[in-house]
Amino acid sequence: MKLKGFIHCFVFAFFGLLQQSVQGRPLLMSAPRPWRDDTATFARWLVSQSSWGVLSTISGEWGGAPFGNVMSFSDGLPDEGRGIPYFYLTTLDPTARNALEDQRASFTLSEYNLGSCGKEDPEDPSCAKITIVGKLHQLEGNPDEDEFARTALFTKHPAMKWWPKGHDFQIFKLDVENIFLINWYGGAKPITAEQYLNADM
Repeated sequence: MKLKGFIHCFVFAFFGLLQQSVQGRPLLMSAPRPWRDDTATFARWLVSQSSWGVLSTISGEWGGAPFGNVMSFSDGLPDEGRGIPYFYLTTLDPTARNALEDQRASFTLSEYNLGSCGKEDPEDPSCAKITIVGKLHQLEGNPDEDEFARTALFTKHPAMKWWPKGHDFQIFKLDVENIFLINWYGGAKPITAEQYLNADM
């Protein structure tokens, strides 16, 4: 009887977890979703819980056209992010080359990737999205920040440690200048870079 009860509880819990998913993708969040009106904290939560997004730069090779590229990133150790996206890039990829010529960039994330939007479409305003606009540049001259960024990236993306040394991967940083956040109906939420970076996590 005890074994049957254990099995019953296990099955119940397993299917409960399945219900908390999007098309079979498990929830990836490790911190609870903030209230949507706490705009700055919500924005920081979305960035800290995400692991990849679309990084857009100005293409020098294609006449200044916007060039979007899927990129892994980290803003800090799990649940201890600082809100500033760091990347591990190589100039063998156009994104790094573009940034070295023109630092203007934007980085877009969707809550849908976390599996917390239920059955909503990724474009639905209740499924949050954020675009961070700023300057993308190689991190140089700050050993402490370099160590922080490297630890943050390698903790969230362990495979990065084994990427080819010959490709000369370097740490890049997106300095936050403007925030575009939608997490409910009614248009983008007003939020400044200062409010975002100083949000209480």
